Amino acid sequence: METRLRSGFCVFLIILVSFGLCGIGSVSAQNRKPKNVQVAVQAKWSGTPLLLEAGELLSKEWKDLFWDFLEVWLHSEKDDVDYYNAKDCLKKILRRGRPLLSEPLASIFEFSLTLRSASPRLVLYRQLAEESLSSFPLADENSVTEELSETSEYIQTKSDPLNVGVNPKSPGGKCCWVDIGATLFFDVAEVKLWLISPITAGDLFQQPELFDFDHIHFDSSIGSPVAILYGALGTDCFREFHFTLVEAAKKGKVRYVVRPVLPSGCEAKFGHCGAVGTRNAVNLGGYGVELALKNMEYKAMDDSTVKKGVTLEDPHTEDLSQEVRGFIFSKILERKPELRSEIMAFRDTLLSTTISDTLDVWELKDLGHQTAQRIVQASDPLRSMEEINQNFPNIVSSLSRMKLNDSVKDEIIANQRMIPPGKSLMALNGALINIDDMDLYLLVDLVHQDLSLADQFLKLEFNPFAALAIAQVVGLIPHNAVRKLLSTLPPADSSMFRVDFRSTHVHYLNNLEEDAMYKRWRNNINEILMPVFPGQLRYIRKNLFHAVAVIDPATICGLEASLSFYVIMASISLCCPAADVFNNWILQSIDMITSLYENSFPMRFGVILYSSKLVKQIENSGGEIYSSTEKENHNEEDLSSLIIRLFFYVKENQGIRSAFQFLSNINKLRIESDGHADDALEMHHVEGAFVETVLPKAKSPPQDLLLKLEKEQTFKEPSQETSVFVFKLGLAKLQCSLLMNGFVIDSKEEALVNAMNDELPRLQEQVYYGHINSHTDVLDKFLSESGISRYNPQIIADGKPRFVSLSTSILGVEYVLSNINYLHTPGTIDDLKPVTHLLAVDATSKKGIKLLHEGLHYLMEGSKVARLGLLFSCNHDADVFSLLFMKVFEITASSYSHKIRVLDFLDQLCSFYEHKYQPLSSGALGSTQVFIDKVYELAEANGLSPKTYHAALSDFSAENLRQHFSKVAQYLYRQLGLESGVSAVITNGRVTLSINGSTFLSHDLHLLEALEFKQRIKHIVEIIEEVKWQDVDPDTLTSKFISDIVMLVSSSMATRDRSSEAARFEILHAEHSAVVLGNENSSIHIDAVIDPLSQSAQKVSSILRVLWKYIQPSMRIVLNPLSSVVDLPLKNYYRYVVPSMDDFSSTDYTIDGPKAFFANMPLSKTLTMNLDVPEPWLVEPVIAVHDMDNILLENVGDTRTLQAVFELEALVLTGHCSEKDHDPPRGLQLILGTKTTPHLVDTLVMANLGYWQMKVSPGVWYLQLAPGRSSELYVLKEDGDGNQNKSLSKRITINDLRGKVVHLEVVKKKGKEHDKLLVSDDDDDDSSEDGNGSSWNSNFMKWASGIIGGTEQSKKSKSASMDVIPHMAQEYGFEYGLVTYKWPTWLHKQKEKQRIIWAYKILFLDVIFPLSLEKVIFVDADQVVRADMGELYDMDIKGRPLAYTPFCDNNRDMDGYRFWRQDLPNYAQHAVPIFSLPQEWLWCESWCGNSTKSKAKTIDLCNNPMTKEPKLQGARRIISEWTNLDLEARQFTAKILGDKLDNLQEAPPPPNPSQTSMMDHTSEDLESKAEL
Repeated sequence: METRLRSGFCVFLIILVSFGLCGIGSVSAQNRKPKNVQVAVQAKWSGTPLLLEAGELLSKEWKDLFWDFLEVWLHSEKDDVDYYNAKDCLKKILRRGRPLLSEPLASIFEFSLTLRSASPRLVLYRQLAEESLSSFPLADENSVTEELSETSEYIQTKSDPLNVGVNPKSPGGKCCWVDIGATLFFDVAEVKLWLISPITAGDLFQQPELFDFDHIHFDSSIGSPVAILYGALGTDCFREFHFTLVEAAKKGKVRYVVRPVLPSGCEAKFGHCGAVGTRNAVNLGGYGVELALKNMEYKAMDDSTVKKGVTLEDPHTEDLSQEVRGFIFSKILERKPELRSEIMAFRDTLLSTTISDTLDVWELKDLGHQTAQRIVQASDPLRSMEEINQNFPNIVSSLSRMKLNDSVKDEIIANQRMIPPGKSLMALNGALINIDDMDLYLLVDLVHQDLSLADQFLKLEFNPFAALAIAQVVGLIPHNAVRKLLSTLPPADSSMFRVDFRSTHVHYLNNLEEDAMYKRWRNNINEILMPVFPGQLRYIRKNLFHAVAVIDPATICGLEASLSFYVIMASISLCCPAADVFNNWILQSIDMITSLYENSFPMRFGVILYSSKLVKQIENSGGEIYSSTEKENHNEEDLSSLIIRLFFYVKENQGIRSAFQFLSNINKLRIESDGHADDALEMHHVEGAFVETVLPKAKSPPQDLLLKLEKEQTFKEPSQETSVFVFKLGLAKLQCSLLMNGFVIDSKEEALVNAMNDELPRLQEQVYYGHINSHTDVLDKFLSESGISRYNPQIIADGKPRFVSLSTSILGVEYVLSNINYLHTPGTIDDLKPVTHLLAVDATSKKGIKLLHEGLHYLMEGSKVARLGLLFSCNHDADVFSLLFMKVFEITASSYSHKIRVLDFLDQLCSFYEHKYQPLSSGALGSTQVFIDKVYELAEANGLSPKTYHAALSDFSAENLRQHFSKVAQYLYRQLGLESGVSAVITNGRVTLSINGSTFLSHDLHLLEALEFKQRIKHIVEIIEEVKWQDVDPDTLTSKFISDIVMLVSSSMATRDRSSEAARFEILHAEHSAVVLGNENSSIHIDAVIDPLSQSAQKVSSILRVLWKYIQPSMRIVLNPLSSVVDLPLKNYYRYVVPSMDDFSSTDYTIDGPKAFFANMPLSKTLTMNLDVPEPWLVEPVIAVHDMDNILLENVGDTRTLQAVFELEALVLTGHCSEKDHDPPRGLQLILGTKTTPHLVDTLVMANLGYWQMKVSPGVWYLQLAPGRSSELYVLKEDGDGNQNKSLSKRITINDLRGKVVHLEVVKKKGKEHDKLLVSDDDDDDSSEDGNGSSWNSNFMKWASGIIGGTEQSKKSKSASMDVIPHMAQEYGFEYGLVTYKWPTWLHKQKEKQRIIWAYKILFLDVIFPLSLEKVIFVDADQVVRADMGELYDMDIKGRPLAYTPFCDNNRDMDGYRFWRQDLPNYAQHAVPIFSLPQEWLWCESWCGNSTKSKAKTIDLCNNPMTKEPKLQGARRIISEWTNLDLEARQFTAKILGDKLDNLQEAPPPPNPSQTSMMDHTSEDLESKAEL
């Protein structure tokens, strides 16, 4: 029986082969050979050394690993055997680098190295090296820059202002040099001579700038001169310079910095492995390529002969009588039923090799469920999902015939009751990732962050001999706790902080719930949900909106703010333009008071008054109203305090309305006295206003009453208390502020109305869900839930706070934090302190001592959850008394932190040191014994034993202390980025600096404590407290131990860049329709919901396979296909490009790099290639012999593999620009460049979200406002300060392939607050800014245009033929520039090529054109211009910003296709003024009649939806001169590219019009290319 089966099967195979041969013989073998497509993307910069990239990757993990790797390589070079290929060199580099890391970080390092992700960082160093050399040009022939003679080189330089990836040439044959700022050294001997010479002031003054990414040797001293070594590890010169500078750094002579650079020309001096990566351009990975089956609608093909798909009566039964590739399988099965499974497998193979885009609808019904079943049942589910969705057209037939398991379908349907069908989500350790914008680089960075944190946490171990938990590889925190920590979400990025101002110091003008004037209003809170017309107010008898002004009534700002309420009411109620009211409201103030009540604006208004002078006194006296020295002069009352006291009197005796009238009268008299609104307030203005206010109701002469009030100091105490209240709130620093339900906003009517509109949806949401009803006190609810007791812009700012990891520093040899002893509020030393404030204090500065005072007062005021640590630092020249002072502090903290009066002792010591020693010079300080005796005295007075101080100070060594505090200063600089002498507060890793002379008070420490504990630390404490500590002595599990762990963990967690959004994946079923890959030992867990037949899945499946290969995370992937499919969900082939070890040659030193490879693609289908690159990438084709939009492989001749190479032209720098409490500054001009060349690229700020976009390359760039009106009106706001009169620039570092999103905030300069940015010649509000300050940047825009003939002035154009453009420009005498941009991520992305082209056109017309162009004429590539474009350029468009040619509609044959009967472009006149160009500037056969063709100055080859005629054929028929123009262009292109001209001598004759509806299948159509 076995023999029969075997022989029978042989016969069957022979039959199959014979059938196959017959089929193949019927087709031309040459045309039907399998064809492939291969795509690569290269970086624009030249190759970078792989060895240097490895050092950069290691430094990302831990700064000192760069130096460790460098030493390992230098000491092992001579021991290594020779390596003769790139792959062996890669393995060698990995052997040196991987042992420095633990798994799986080592695997991530290996993958990142093959991905070449550190290459941009080396390009950045090239830029800095070029700047270094250009600062000191050599005086020989090598330094002379010769002019470029070739046009192509000249053009390339012009079109690439960023000079992407230019590698500096070897200066004078030298491959290394040292830059000290004042000069360059190219020889080690010069460096040694400099090191032994004395340091001059010039050495320190001209030091080169250092950056965060710089490699600073860990033995370097802060105060030493900077020496930057430019060179490459592996060269002999680097070795010599390195050992010399390391020795100098250890001796404290230099601050040694390495910037890895291999100048061009030095590759031969490099070791073999050192040069790997430099011989080829960098081939990139981490992108996708699709070959889409093109929609051939405009081919006008007769597709009636296309064979229909197989018809199936039932999806579970198959009609085997249908022929498949020449086989009728029903006949075969009748003859060999015992081989049914093999026969059906063969049939499946045949079906999978054909493109099945014609399946019937019922075959598609369960396609999604069938796909999910095949994936789940596969032995390698991730690979199966990748193969299916990336080769879907070939696999769809076999999928549609799979028998579906009901359990799979039922579970999918059950899950889709909780999530929409086809929805895709993904989360990494609980944090959601935007699956559409995700790319390989982003995900690897996120995974690396969490793996690095897990590595740190698992290495924490308690050391009983140190003051802090320090590092060792044992693993103190258990793995399950680490998983919980990594799954916690960061707080949402929000500035939704409300200042809790509830107190008796608020003086309300009205009460909507009680005042009689509002009694007719409805009191039903649900009215707020009712729809109203835009701008219409809701009159509800409920205090929903509270506007409280916090003002100093003696300032102009305060007086004006007190009146602004009335103006707002009148302007809105009377429907006046806001701008007109703002300009005239001071003159209308009295009328506005009346209007407030007459018009009944639905808002409650109040005021809090304070004295700026008194607040300053309170701040200087440590929170007291008067210091001891000021009490003698306390009778000298300032004007603000007098106004406040008089306000209280008027309010108490005549009511609140009269009190507000008193403030109004003050401002009125101030203005009327001299007629100037800016004049300062004087005493007689206040007295006159008081008399005028109280006179109508006075029972005695008002003047006598005024004298009595001034003499008796009536209401003095409450007037002082209100200033103390404002001081504690922190609002006095803002001078004038307005609180809108607790939100701090500008005291302008625009800001108040905007804040009210922003608050409305929050109120509506609370009412809708029943959280607010008619009996709820809205203000109490909001302030109780999210109110804070103090406002400080440094702490509560729109920008993201700066965090540093304190746990990463434990990997160092000497850990400064291990020597800290903490101070506590008395009686709480044994309590857990989750919040740790570290004060970085320079005791030699007044600011440092002030911060020290405030820290002590903070603890004295009481804190149950926080402790205080001190990081003293000083310069080498610190006097002995400063050293003694810091030493006594450390002795006290280590020995007496548990004493009740220890804080009193330290506070008294600070005061003594501050007043007796800090102001004096070192020569006048006297004996140290006097200081020591005072220490003994203060200690004994506060119950501290002097014996401890005596023992510790008896062997006092100033030099040893200087060295100790120098190490602290070094730690602050290297780990925390704090320069010497800077005072700062580090709260569980959050760094807060004291800037611009502002004082950091104890109240600010309380604010930091409250915010950080609530937002970041609380949930971490809960996890740490649940840990079951193993192998730890219970006696060592003290509150300090837990506090240390919380501090380290919370600081590290805060440095993560991840989303605060999450989803509940656990509610979805995952038994039958999910891929579950478990790994309990992994610190990474991925949750995902994926539609396997979606474009997102094509990318995600490959990325997940990469992660599984290198780090084996646990995964739970729930498949969520569409339940019912009516069309093929994927009509493309897809490849995601991922690097591997095979990219490195095993025969030579080249790196081929990863490529997308499509094998055996369909020959007779037209394919369109699209690149799915990371969002920041701008790519363009550099090698593409064939049209990538119309790939027909049967027409490529003998070519087996069609190849295309793209180039990463630039990265996209995007951002949003805002102005606080205002709309985005539309039209603001930004420029980007270097310090020496500030304007390389430019852009405009859009109205939508303040969006802007620029091209950048890796490097250090500076962004600033463009000269002209932008910089005249605005300044960049940075670090909470925007009041500078100087122009600031923002430094932007691009050192990876992920681009950057920058958030800018601008403020108007003083005196320019009311000036408009956009000003035209006729003061038209809709005008745009001109860079030269003259007039509009006028944009002539037409709906089409392209091949330009006739006389032309100098113009700029865009062409698809990159190689031909420079030669064409030289031949025809025109200049050109290239414009590239990216569609904004927040706009809906188009999928179809034609729609993408139109979308980009609209974006270009909006804002992306260069600022230097005064006028832009938009010209399409499919139009012939028959006139002089200069005529259009010089046309007067009457000051309009835009000009369009109206759509014509006189071709009646097309009425059925026309969706407009009017001037469509000019229909937008209500939004922007548009000038209508004469009709002859646009003629299109599809829409225009032949009667106007003779007058046409441009002829557009727009698509014809009726005939669908290809454009090139239509051009020959419609445009008489097209043939000659086309021939000229073809001949010129062929000459440049070296093509044969035989077939170009005669142009093809125009076709017969009758043939336009019948097109041959092989005719070439460049429709999409023409549109480009």
